[in-house]
Amino acid sequence: MSSSPAGPITEATPVRFSDPLPREVDVVVIGGGVIGIMSALYMNRLGLKVCVVEKGRVAGEQSSRNWGWIRQLGRDEGELPVMMEASQLWQQLDAETGHRTGFRREGILYLSSTQKDLDNQAAWLDVAERHQLDVRLLDSAGVAKLVDSGPGGKRWLGGVWSPTDARGEPWLAVPAVAELAHHQGVLIRENCAARALEMKAGRVAGLHTEAGFISASQVVVAGGAWSSLFLARHGVSIPQLSVRSSVARSGPMAEMFAGCAHDEELAFRRREDGGYTLSSLGSHDLMVGPDAFRHFFTWLPVAVRSLGATRFLPVSPRHYPDAWGTPRRWGADEVSPFERCRVLDPAPERGRAGKAQSYFAARFPSLGKPELLNEWAGLIDAMPDVVPVVDRVPGHEGLIVATGMSGHGFGIGPGFGKAVAHIAAGRPTGHDLSRFRFSRFTDGSKLRPGPAL
Repeated sequence: MSSSPAGPITEATPVRFSDPLPREVDVVVIGGGVIGIMSALYMNRLGLKVCVVEKGRVAGEQSSRNWGWIRQLGRDEGELPVMMEASQLWQQLDAETGHRTGFRREGILYLSSTQKDLDNQAAWLDVAERHQLDVRLLDSAGVAKLVDSGPGGKRWLGGVWSPTDARGEPWLAVPAVAELAHHQGVLIRENCAARALEMKAGRVAGLHTEAGFISASQVVVAGGAWSSLFLARHGVSIPQLSVRSSVARSGPMAEMFAGCAHDEELAFRRREDGGYTLSSLGSHDLMVGPDAFRHFFTWLPVAVRSLGATRFLPVSPRHYPDAWGTPRRWGADEVSPFERCRVLDPAPERGRAGKAQSYFAARFPSLGKPELLNEWAGLIDAMPDVVPVVDRVPGHEGLIVATGMSGHGFGIGPGFGKAVAHIAAGRPTGHDLSRFRFSRFTDGSKLRPGPAL
């Protein structure tokens, strides 16, 4: 790969994958993010002929804008077996890509300043024990052995430590895996929007794209924040909304912790370039549009739980997935909303990076105030129960959905990608995926929100 980019992938990033569209494949994957690329890689390894179409750039949206945590700690228990497999798969993929993903098994630490917070975090130890995962409860002295806050620095009451967890470099990792998949035979076409499915007698027959038609008996929708808009055009409804998350990157600093950690106000991750990825916690931004009103009652339990932590933005930028003016219907031969916005590149929340900078300096005063080299934001494809949909779509034979990763997709990407591959190939996934079934929003079952972080 070329020299390391200075920030997330954008529309200005040169196109790297421009394969001619095939006339026919076994599966077309919509979306070149971590889920789409991983699904394509593992489908190819199961002998399926696969083409990935990406409206903008591989990893251009949330897949290059996330924190870079490869986290088992604190996972929803339904996700945990998939995540444990994903952690091992990341290590394999790092080796296969020539160690270009930034994968480092340096551990993840949840820090607590109060006994109440520590007790809440420690409750997850029962989940870890059931799955034989090495997770430890630390007192203040145990935390101090891991995190060097220096003279006058923060002294936390305790923490929960997962030493086998890992980190990666998002804007390097997913393109590196895409290159691996491409080398092994996966066709990838960037700057090529999926417009519409071709359905015949309730079965997928192919996909119309802006560059032409691809015949296929299966299509995987892994479009992140765009998935619900594409599906709605075909009468398929999922209660997915978009949440903005802002992140910053510091310049090189002395290492005080080699892994990933967060407390009540600040999340940080050591980077391969010697700096830290920083994000201030405490609130998130929900962009309100037609879908937000349509799915209000489905989302109500989450809204009540996080009341006061959600800022509602009444207007999404023009051409965004749930913007008021974004079309919901278009022809297969017409310019689609996906061509009008190649890469979601939302402005970061004003002042968010400064908060993270101040929080970091207060905790590690001996390091000084970190220099912020750049900041960015991404739109998280969120579901009301904070776990994704990974399933076939009833009534649309051949259509598979893998979306709504709710901010947890980077770490678990290889695990769900492999699961999607086995679904497409008609093979057992090796996991109980009922938690992620498509029908859970309509079958009368009560939604159980998972952990938000």
